[in-house]
Amino acid sequence: MTEATARRRSGRSGGGREGRREARAKTTVEITPYIDRKIPYLEYLSEESLQIIEDNADTILQEIGIDFLDDAEALDMWRAAGADVKGTRVRFPKGLCRSLIQATAPREYVQHARNPQRSTIIGGKRTVLVPAYGSPFVHDIDQGRRYATIEDFNNFVKLAYMAPGLHHSGGTVCEPVDLPVNKRHFDMIYSHFKYSDKPLMGSVTHYERAQDTVDMAKLVFGDEFVDQNCVLTSLINVNSPMTYDATMLGSLKVYARNNQATVVSPFILAGAMSPVTAAGTVTQILAEALAGIAFTQLCRPGAPVIFGTFAAAVSMASGAPTFGTPEPSQILYAAAALARRLGVPFRSGGGLCGSKIPDAQAAYEAANTLQTASLAGVNFMLHTAGWLEGGLAMGYEKFIMDCDQASMISVLLGGMDMSENGQGLSAVREVGPGKHYLGSAHTLANFETAFYRSTVADNNSFEQWTADGALDAAQRANILWKKMLNEYQAPALDPAIDEALNDFMARRKGSFADRDY
Repeated sequence: MTEATARRRSGRSGGGREGRREARAKTTVEITPYIDRKIPYLEYLSEESLQIIEDNADTILQEIGIDFLDDAEALDMWRAAGADVKGTRVRFPKGLCRSLIQATAPREYVQHARNPQRSTIIGGKRTVLVPAYGSPFVHDIDQGRRYATIEDFNNFVKLAYMAPGLHHSGGTVCEPVDLPVNKRHFDMIYSHFKYSDKPLMGSVTHYERAQDTVDMAKLVFGDEFVDQNCVLTSLINVNSPMTYDATMLGSLKVYARNNQATVVSPFILAGAMSPVTAAGTVTQILAEALAGIAFTQLCRPGAPVIFGTFAAAVSMASGAPTFGTPEPSQILYAAAALARRLGVPFRSGGGLCGSKIPDAQAAYEAANTLQTASLAGVNFMLHTAGWLEGGLAMGYEKFIMDCDQASMISVLLGGMDMSENGQGLSAVREVGPGKHYLGSAHTLANFETAFYRSTVADNNSFEQWTADGALDAAQRANILWKKMLNEYQAPALDPAIDEALNDFMARRKGSFADRDY
């Protein structure tokens, strides 16, 4: 499809092979709300090693404890649950957190989308791929790096909606800095409801903004439905090391008490915010996660919750975060196994990279993390597409390149076709020794679906690539994202719901002044 577009731009016609490629691109894509994993997990650590990490995490919780800052209610709740509370420090009797979690936290849950066909299941042997999150900047190869706007935000919501490899609309796909800090959450949540019908994430930067998100969801789904079903999954970052701040606790309480899911996620730059070793880091991650996940069950037993991790290494030479290196992969494999032992869904991974542009570094660092997360058994893969510059920028071309990888992940996790057709013996019998398979009946019957066909890669000859404009991967991705936005068609939204959302936003925005915090 990108080659055909390049041909049109250079004045060439799109017949023959390119016409067939265009026809394939127009084929209706089947909605797949998640990946159903059919291959084993990669188990990196032994049972003995995992038990050591669990025992050490219990030691941290019992002897060192976790700080719950500026939230007297949270401290009272822990005191009532049997924890030792002194000041803001909470120490937990051995097994308390794990018992609270395993008594009521669901192993998996349905997150409902406004289009029921896109409702997804998070947990078990399923993988849900989610766009990147939180970048204040955007980047494309035409304009370079710049502050994100609400137009950029809307663009990425539209692109995520159109991407068959992504199952979720995400949350703060980029930070629209052209809107007031204390009001931009309204526009972001509205964008997800208006321009997509995939599941979404809510605001967590203040408990009132979390409540606004829930209230907007009730306008879409109805009060009773929201109370009894999950329609939001939202990110609660631990302020590592071993601290929950009032902002995250306030939002966590809102979502959990409304029966909405939270991703309780230690945010670790190993060597700065955790021990410099992989085993020490994953031990701290487990301790932090246990405390937060257990707290969701104090807020509302049975509230859906995800064990999250974000772990990058810190360069010992510069102090800068690094991505796609072996040690974070070790941590990810270990944390995934610990989440399965705990019995809750797991979040990690994504197309992480430190590169500033969509270049070779961006590609190999992202691919390393994406494949590690896939093999480890991540259920909710935040930051799947778009991440640049250590998360500071959301890249248009990088988004398209990562979405191509996301579609490959689906094929990898789908397992090998071991049907009679997949075994291919009929082809071997037909062709025999010394001939080729290109014209065999089996090949002709399967060639359309036999191998994954990248939307970005160019596999033509050097001469054909040159004739098509000698475009690199970023340039081809640039053509593709513009084409997607040009062809975007919004999913239907009930006009009454649309009106109710706009009335709610106008009323709430008018009730307080703009602020930049």
